[in-house]
Order: sequence, then structure tokens, then C-alpha cells
Amino acid sequence: MEIFIGLLIIAVGSLGQSSSYVPIKKVKEWSWESFWLAQGIFAWLVFPLLGALLGSPADGGLMALWGAGGAWKAVCFGALWGVGGLTFGLSMRYLGIALGQSIALGTCAAFGTLFPALLQGKDLFSGSGLVLLLGVCITLAGISVIGYAGSLRARNMTKEQREAAVKDFALTRGLLVALLAGVMSACFALGLDAGVGIKALAIDKGVQALYAGLPVVFLVTLGGFVTNAAYCLFQNARHRTFRDYTRVPAGVWINNLLFCALAGLLWYSQFFGLEAGKSFLGGSPVLLAFSWCILMSLNVLFSNLWGVLLKEWKGVSRATVLVLALGLLLLVFSLLFPELV
Repeated sequence: MEIFIGLLIIAVGSLGQSSSYVPIKKVKEWSWESFWLAQGIFAWLVFPLLGALLGSPADGGLMALWGAGGAWKAVCFGALWGVGGLTFGLSMRYLGIALGQSIALGTCAAFGTLFPALLQGKDLFSGSGLVLLLGVCITLAGISVIGYAGSLRARNMTKEQREAAVKDFALTRGLLVALLAGVMSACFALGLDAGVGIKALAIDKGVQALYAGLPVVFLVTLGGFVTNAAYCLFQNARHRTFRDYTRVPAGVWINNLLFCALAGLLWYSQFFGLEAGKSFLGGSPVLLAFSWCILMSLNVLFSNLWGVLLKEWKGVSRATVLVLALGLLLLVFSLLFPELV
């Protein structure tokens, strides 16, 4: 029962993340760099800090936790992840929600699951390590099938249809950006792994396991915010778009701020859900190690459902729909696989 609760919590957080790009479509009269920075303030600073406060012990507070070791390493991995987060947003721009998230998150799922296991010295060719490796391979198979469905969509759609679904659609550029985003985004998992000592100390100081990992999440997102903020401010200067923040009508400014805040909250919910859900998976070490891949798989699953609802797949052939459905079924199977063996 506890495993089911843990997976359900992770799924709810994943649904939030997969929905986070929908509010951004409501942002008006701002350039890409302006709304990306605005939502990032909420996604990577405000809400993670509030979450970290939930994991703060009465004895010493957050600073005492971060002094346990690994804090700077978590921040540095976060800065590398920030490159992934930055290109992740660009992959949505060039490929749309469904295909962009599928490619980026699939790559992120593989590297983010296997890198920590390898660094811990786990043998991936026997026992639980082999189950982990096979689960990742199934996930990647599902992602590949979804990616193939995306290429079929691009091939079968007219230029007008592609622009109607995704305004700046560019398959080759988008695939390269999405792959880079996935590899660099896997550094988030390494950042969480670097902060295991902080999480353990929080539990020792009486913090509930449900919230103990949240101070580490803040450190990783803090590093990511620095990377993204530097790039966005550079683009503001380059494109002379600082006026976005001051020269729009008050109603538009409030509208944009509210939708950026909503996007940030929904985005952060994935890692709140991941850390909370992992506290229920202690009885299954394989699922615990596979939790990162589970989150990414669910993100791909839900993002493609959003893509269908937003009509990004409208007008494609029946064969393309069947290929997409096959990819989604493989992802669902990858979630169940560790418990079936």
C-alpha cells in the first residue's frame, strides 16, 4: 500500500510539471527570455525555498543542514542542470510540448537514473542493477517510439499545419536541443545524490521523511536559477527587451505575473512529489533507485496527453497515432516492470 501511495504522489507531481507549460501560453506581450526568467523566479527560488522551510529542523534551521556537506556540490550540479532547463524550454519552442518533453525527458530519465547508480558502484549486469538497467532500456524504447511518431507527424503535416500546432517548429534543431537538454538535466539527479548527507541529517534532527529532501532540492534549483537568470538577462540586453518588465499595461503585467507564478508552482510540484513519494518507497530499493526514471516517464506520458488535448497531433495519420499509442504503452509498462520481476 505504501508503494502505491508513493507512486501516486510522484504521479500527481508529474501531472503538475507536465501542465506547467500550459499557463505560459497565457503570457502576453513578453519575449521568451522575459517570461522564462519570471517563471523561473517562482519555479527555482520562491516555491523551492518554501519547500525547504518545510524540511527545516527546529534545531539549527537550514544553515545547519547545509553545513553537513555536499551543499556546494549540489549547487554546482544545479548550475549544470540549469543549462538543461534552459535548453528544455527551447525544445518546447521548436518541437512543441509533446515531442519536446518526450525527447528531453527520455534522455534525462536514462542518464539521471544510471549516473547515480554507477557512481555508487552498482553492478548493472546482475541482480537489482540489471532490473534497473532493463527498466531504463524499456523507458528509452518507449521514448524512441514516441520520437518516431513525432517524425511521422512532421513528415505528414503541411507547413501551415506545423506552424498552427507549433509556431517555431524545427525538427532537426529541436532534436539536438532536446538531447542536450536531457543530458544536462540529468545533473539534477546527481545534485540530489550529492545532498544525501543533508537529507539524512534532517531526518536525524526530527524532520519527517516526507519533507527531508526538500532543502536539497532548493540547493539544486538555486544553481539552476543562476544559469538561467544570467542567460535571460543577457538576452534581455541583446534584444532590448528589459522594457517587457515595465512598459506593458498594468493588467498585462499582473496577468503575466500570475500565470508565471502558476507555471512555477506546477513545475516545482514534480520535485516536491518526487521527494515526498520516495519516502514511501523504502520497502522497495529497486523502485527507490528507479524513482527518477519513473518521474521522467510520467512526465513524458502526461505531456503527450497534453499535446493531444492542445491538438499538437491534429491532422496526423492513423498509423502515426498508433505509433504514439505504442510508445505511451511502453512507458506505462516501464513503470510496472521493476515490481513485476
